[in-house]
Amino acid sequence: KSAKKRILVNETKAAQNKAFKTALKTACKKFKAAVEAGDKAAAETAYKDAVVMTDKAVTKGIMHKNKAARKKSQFALAMNKMA
Repeated sequence: KSAKKRILVNETKAAQNKAFKTALKTACKKFKAAVEAGDKAAAETAYKDAVVMTDKAVTKGIMHKNKAARKKSQFALAMNKMA
């Protein structure tokens, strides 16, 4: 009985993780597109979204904290190059 429940829970959690990963990738791509387009205002909002999503991924256990720190550093470097 508990094994059946675990299967259902695992499927649900896997779907949630997949949806979050997709949203995270989309946020990163939006930031990258805004930087390449040279749109400072759009890049700033996309930067905030990407950083928040990255931090949430760490707390949810989806992304390792060092990878998140590296990503955020890359985002910050890209923002600073625009200025």
